[in-house]
Amino acid sequence: MTSEQDVQNLVPTGLRVGAALSWRFLVVIGALYVIIWLIGYFTSLVIPLAVALLLAALMAPAVGKLTEWNVPRGLSTLIVLIGGIGVVGGLLTFVISEFADGLPEVQQQVGDSLDTIRDWLLHGPLHLRQEQITGFIQNIIDNLKSNQAEITSGAITTAATVGEVLAGFLLTVFILIFFLYGGEQIWVFLVRAVPSHVRQRVDVAGRRGFSSLVSYVRATAAVALVDALGIGIGLWIVGVKLFVPLAALVFLGAFIPIIGAVVAGSVAVLVTLVTLGFVKALIVLAVVVGVMQLEGHVLQPWLLGRAVRLHPLAVVLAITAGLISAGIAGALLSVPLLAVLNAGVRSFLHDGDVDPDAVDVLDDEGSQPDPEATDATDTTDTTDTTETGGLTSATEPNPKTGPEPGGTA
Repeated sequence: MTSEQDVQNLVPTGLRVGAALSWRFLVVIGALYVIIWLIGYFTSLVIPLAVALLLAALMAPAVGKLTEWNVPRGLSTLIVLIGGIGVVGGLLTFVISEFADGLPEVQQQVGDSLDTIRDWLLHGPLHLRQEQITGFIQNIIDNLKSNQAEITSGAITTAATVGEVLAGFLLTVFILIFFLYGGEQIWVFLVRAVPSHVRQRVDVAGRRGFSSLVSYVRATAAVALVDALGIGIGLWIVGVKLFVPLAALVFLGAFIPIIGAVVAGSVAVLVTLVTLGFVKALIVLAVVVGVMQLEGHVLQPWLLGRAVRLHPLAVVLAITAGLISAGIAGALLSVPLLAVLNAGVRSFLHDGDVDPDAVDVLDDEGSQPDPEATDATDTTDTTDTTETGGLTSATEPNPKTGPEPGGTA
């Protein structure tokens, strides 16, 4: 038995199938590893590009509306861009000024809380001695002094990071200008690299993916605003002096679904605990839980709707994978990427002969496959057939001349 065919016949079918699947799986994993490595290597470029795409999805509807009002597209882009930077800059200035104004009083409240904790340690159930507390504080100071070199190195690294962030911000603004002004032309140019027989379907899938991104960013911004207002009002009623900076932190954290708002709300609870005590911290915790319930059961389903509906498990897994692979930036970008892939894959599976120009990327329905479109892969042979006794023949014999040449009776 020397024939290769005879040898293959001795290998069980299940083993052959498993081996074929295994090496293909390894090839796919290797390709994904190379792609992830390249993304990590070009992080300084990929992150500004991704953030610019998110901002373009947020600002594109405003540019489109101004263009509909016969404002030149270049001027529309300039107005929206300057307005967006002005709003963000004004908010940051207001938050920083409020934080600086409220910091002295917060320091006083923290000092009073620490005095209360020290009295409880001395006269409470633990009955610690003053020497033990003083020794504990001195140990903390000694540790800080012994690690002074590491702290200095960390400060230098932070300064370098600030420079990288500034360079990334300028690059993001530069890319954003071209996305807002000529995003359509950029996409058409990229689609030309796709083989012609699938170019139209790729074009439609890409447009539906961007439409899903527009819907996601718009809905997430609305949810983040409601979260910030709800928790901020609760902090103000309780009496937390830094309610404005904490509300701004909640707003930024809410752009990372589920996890971001929870972490930001936990910070608000901890600040309340340190400054105002246990009872008011419980009240703030109840407010945070209530706002999270409102977000999860009302705002997310209502605002996101069918356009970018993702299972909570998929969202959590995507955020975790992004956090592990790329830190905070990965957690921020993982869910939008998942929404775009979800819309694009559904378009590939269900869209057929759809005109790309018919897809409105600024409309929530633009991310949905066309239910009336017929997938080209599902078309059947339209050859004239005749059913006889439940059987179908491709050609019916002529009663006078018999079957056509090459036909089947």
